[in-house]
Amino acid sequence: MAPCSWVQELQFPQLEIPLAIHQLVRIMPAAAIPAAPGDTLYLSNLDDIIGARVFTPTIYFYRSSEDDSKSNNNNRPVFEILRQALADILVPYYPLSARLRENHNGKLEVFFGPDQGALMVEARSETVLAELGDLAVPNPAWAPLIYKFPNEEPYKILDMPLVIAQVTVFSCGGFSLGLRLCHCICDGFGAMQFLSAWAATAKAGRLVVNPQPCWEREFFRPRHPPIIKHPHIEYMRIDEGSNLTMTLWQAKPIQKCYRISRKFQAHLKNLAQPDDNFPCTSFDAMAAHIWRSWVRAIDVQPPNYKLRLTFSVNARQKLKNPPLKDGFYGNVVCVACAMSSVNELVNGQLKYTTRLVREARLGVSEDYLRSTVDFVEVERPRRLEFGGKLTITQWTRFSIYESADFGWGRPIYAGPIDLTPTPQVCVFLPEGEADPNGNMVVCICLPESATEKFIEFLCLKNSGNES
Repeated sequence: MAPCSWVQELQFPQLEIPLAIHQLVRIMPAAAIPAAPGDTLYLSNLDDIIGARVFTPTIYFYRSSEDDSKSNNNNRPVFEILRQALADILVPYYPLSARLRENHNGKLEVFFGPDQGALMVEARSETVLAELGDLAVPNPAWAPLIYKFPNEEPYKILDMPLVIAQVTVFSCGGFSLGLRLCHCICDGFGAMQFLSAWAATAKAGRLVVNPQPCWEREFFRPRHPPIIKHPHIEYMRIDEGSNLTMTLWQAKPIQKCYRISRKFQAHLKNLAQPDDNFPCTSFDAMAAHIWRSWVRAIDVQPPNYKLRLTFSVNARQKLKNPPLKDGFYGNVVCVACAMSSVNELVNGQLKYTTRLVREARLGVSEDYLRSTVDFVEVERPRRLEFGGKLTITQWTRFSIYESADFGWGRPIYAGPIDLTPTPQVCVFLPEGEADPNGNMVVCICLPESATEKFIEFLCLKNSGNES
């Protein structure tokens, strides 16, 4: 059994953040761009996949903007600095100044029209950062710091600004940047590339772009005729034959966060090694362990029901013929899927589940990616499938803290805030720039009745069958 000190539940306060919105500003590219009203840009099937038809909300907190020791901005207002830098960066990243629409067959495309641009929101709050609690722990109460339009429909992406940024200055001089980027335009790695260019431009006071952004979504055009070589169970419509979805969605699940030490990650990886000559990764082990603990704590029934674990795999390095150009910021992720019955998860060994995760991860190849593109071309899934599914998102892969230095140092916290709108999603986060120990934070949604059981399983308190 692992020492419980290796896993720590993190608390976040229930609070309200009063703020006043001062202005909404449309941000147009600061110079001419190679697109005119009426022009369109192609989006690949990886950009147009159902899971990408969302905005990804993130927040970044910074200490006093008046601290000259970390800033080269000569005390210019934060909003003005970020506004000018965004206008500059929208020249090379000009597709982010456009809008999305559907063509005659329902496929998305980028189109350029008059009066488009990104959106920036200036807000102020009488709160001080210290009143927001532990800024290492994502808190759903931070939602007012990320702008949404009044009465905005869930999952609305058509005719929306593709970049929505809210700058909130607190009474202590600190500030937050609440950012929404349309996932159809960039995946996590592409978002980090855009964010890094925006930050470097703000910090330098002039346009800084490295690497040069590459659009070229035609790289992922489907084959003619399509060649679907894999079953793609990750997108399969599965009727919910268990109590999982009903338990989660009807019970108003709560978001729980846990600090996982590097020692625990190493201990778990050692326990989880499958009985073959192919080692697992720390992600394989942790994903398998979280999946099993979650299913056990919720007490999913019936035992023979097949469950799915899905997670994104970055396919950039798998593309060899030809390779992807440097600076490409579109979606280059495949959804890997492991499948197991409830009984096998609950009563089987951790090494068995870890092997399933490893095989799903290694199964993503260039051939698998091309098959995914063709599958979407033929089937074009139109709804998110939640039946028997947990999705893990691995933010520990992203250089989110390094990418977000706009001139006031790296953020205190950078990442998501609220998982409860999609309670079958779990997020692995880096703990923060202040942590040198390699810890990670796991955020997951649970019915309140399952939280005590989950922490017991997470800490391996019932680990008699883990060998």
